Amino acid sequence: MAAPAQDEEDALSRYRSPLVSRYASPDMAYNFSERKKFGTWRRLWLYLAQAEKSLGLPITDEQIKEMEANLDNIDFKMAAEEEKKLRHDVMAHVHTFAHCCPKAAAIIHLGATSCYVGDNTDLIVLRDGFNLLLPKLARVISRLADFAEKYADMPALGFTHYQPAQLTTVGKRCCLWIQDLCMDLQSLERARDDLRFRGVKGTTGTQASFLQLFEGDHNKVEELDRLVTAKAGFKRAYIVTGQTYSRKVDIGVLSVLASLGASIHKICTDIRLLANLKEIEEPFEKEQIGSSAMPYKRNPMRSERCCSLARHLMTLVMDPLQTASVQWFERTLDDSANRRVCLAEAFLTADIILSTLQNISEGLVVYPKVIERRIRQELPFMATENIIMAMVKAGGNRQDCHEKIRVLSQQAAAVVKQEGGDNDFIARVRADPYFSPIHKQLESLLDPSSFTGRAPQQVAKFLKEEVRPALIPYQSQMGGKIELAL
Repeated sequence: MAAPAQDEEDALSRYRSPLVSRYASPDMAYNFSERKKFGTWRRLWLYLAQAEKSLGLPITDEQIKEMEANLDNIDFKMAAEEEKKLRHDVMAHVHTFAHCCPKAAAIIHLGATSCYVGDNTDLIVLRDGFNLLLPKLARVISRLADFAEKYADMPALGFTHYQPAQLTTVGKRCCLWIQDLCMDLQSLERARDDLRFRGVKGTTGTQASFLQLFEGDHNKVEELDRLVTAKAGFKRAYIVTGQTYSRKVDIGVLSVLASLGASIHKICTDIRLLANLKEIEEPFEKEQIGSSAMPYKRNPMRSERCCSLARHLMTLVMDPLQTASVQWFERTLDDSANRRVCLAEAFLTADIILSTLQNISEGLVVYPKVIERRIRQELPFMATENIIMAMVKAGGNRQDCHEKIRVLSQQAAAVVKQEGGDNDFIARVRADPYFSPIHKQLESLLDPSSFTGRAPQQVAKFLKEEVRPALIPYQSQMGGKIELAL
């Protein structure tokens, strides 16, 4: 057997984040890649030079064309050597870009500070990250909406405090999940649309270097900011910044992602509990192994993965909270290393759990007979009020009926709790002559659909008026099922 290639061997000898090596989609992994980052730096330098030229600075067409021709011609080895020597990543890439653009070398990064490329690139990456997450979230909502519609009328035992409660329907419960995700969809859209560009602001945000370049012409400095902002695809730039854009922006970004994590954790916890009840299960592959020791097991591993990663996502918001609180005056550099980790990990983690939840929602398995059996076990006690009302209508006394039912229900409860038997409350009612006036009504009084209230109507109204309209912007991106690699 041939030995693995050296680069593969090296990769196996170094830690790699499982967020990328095991889980994340190629698109999201690329969004936070070195190639995306440094390629965007070069484009920002190009936008700056183009805008400066259009406003009268002595920059030639030849210099612009040279920069355009080398946007993706990045010598990463040279850049690494330069950074090792200079101890400055931006200047290392300025030198590397200048090396392949000798004619444009003098005007690359003209008037800018490191945060011109660093912070503006981060904002572009955050925007693009949201644009990758939103269609995935919309697909999850769409799949769950189809599920809710299919099971809108199927009665199921409700739970409050994880104790048996009034009936709901399988579809109505799913709508509780969807509603949370719709809130997240709105929050992610709002967070993306609220992002502004840092623009060209100079070393402490005063634009002094650009004002000097344009010989005190404030209008040209403002137009430069506007032109570069538009070239980068943003409608607005922050009017006021320090050396960086306010780190409260990162709090807003990670807060909505943490909130999404909370929603998915709740949904997948519900699915795990339902799997234990054997009412609903996530998809299970033909050759999938649930346990190395117990061959019969069908563990909800996808839902468990979502909960595990969602927990990580929810904790990441603490990083930007603390970072923003210690940015002294115009900025400190203790934000940099932290942001390299938390921003990327938040989007990578959100990407993973959305893909996994889509896979789950496309293959949910419902077991109607198990659901029916659980209803039969609990419904007799829930029907006692209906039985009392029916007896009163038939001429009975409410207090007498209440006492009869109290005694019979206690006897039935003892059979269930002390003997492990089935709930025989209705059999006791049928056997008691006192209830003979309503014996023929018992079947209708115990019809599960009469206990679900307006759940089916709520499902239909919710899907029609709130869910489907929210998905319209993503209709062209709804296709394709998710197959998980691991």
